[in-house]
Amino acid sequence: MKALEPLFLQPVFKERIWGGTALRETFGYQIPSARTGECWAISAHPNGQNLVKNGQYRGKTLAELWENHQELFGHHSGKTFPLLTKILDASTDLSVQVHPDESYANEHEHGEHGKTECWYILDCQEGAEIIYGHHARSRKELKQMIEQNRWEDLLRRIPVKPGDFFYVPSRTVHALGAGTLVLETQQSSDVTYRLYDYDRARPDGKKRELHIDKALDVITVPHRENPVRPRTFARDGANITTFVESKWFTVEKWEINATVRISRLHSFQLASVIGGEGHLKTALKTYPLSKGEHFILPYQMGKFEISGNLTMILSRP
Repeated sequence: MKALEPLFLQPVFKERIWGGTALRETFGYQIPSARTGECWAISAHPNGQNLVKNGQYRGKTLAELWENHQELFGHHSGKTFPLLTKILDASTDLSVQVHPDESYANEHEHGEHGKTECWYILDCQEGAEIIYGHHARSRKELKQMIEQNRWEDLLRRIPVKPGDFFYVPSRTVHALGAGTLVLETQQSSDVTYRLYDYDRARPDGKKRELHIDKALDVITVPHRENPVRPRTFARDGANITTFVESKWFTVEKWEINATVRISRLHSFQLASVIGGEGHLKTALKTYPLSKGEHFILPYQMGKFEISGNLTMILSRP
């Protein structure tokens, strides 16, 4: 078998009314404006597809590779690339929202996937919070509190700090608060039901659409906790922390302080460098790694090593 090489990807940026400039200030990205809210870092979703930057597949989209080169992904089942990695700059509060599960999205959103996601807090302002869950005890009470605009009574607010990790299953009410910079791993879906948007308007003066009826259909009542219990183990050259192993994805943090040697991958891996720098060395080439790089390690890439002093978030389906 021909040796496979990593696939480095060109990010796609999205302007949002809640976005800012942290993607430029923290990662050095060339962002389109001072209201840039999202970096779609590893994506084959039609609403934001990444192009490969290197090697024989340079210039091709990740979706093209998924369709035509399944050997890169171990002939993974599924018609679409399963995961999406983003970096979110919440300069101001995101809307309070909920995502449908797989069955509801398939039925009501033209076959789209559901959306379970998770957040790694890269940075945040002092006193920053997220909204995670609600206090309603029944669906009737939930509907009443929404109709009466009792948002402070309804919503659960949780303080956050850099390094925190949250697992956000579909059907969970949630929102990032102002002053948070987050790496998000999620199912490859772009379906969001807005529950509350602080009565704010877009630059054109219009308010964004809310989706109360669909949100009420899917919200888990009462709220269900989803505690994260990280497990860390040391291996030569690194500490590896597993945050979550779910039906949809496994997410890990690799803190590399020397050289990590990998003999074989049992699944393709999505990787994002969130700090430091180093090198990835394969049988064919050595690649520099620096903060803000995103790449895929193909299935059966063969032996490789990562060296340096850097931190990465890795995920796999």
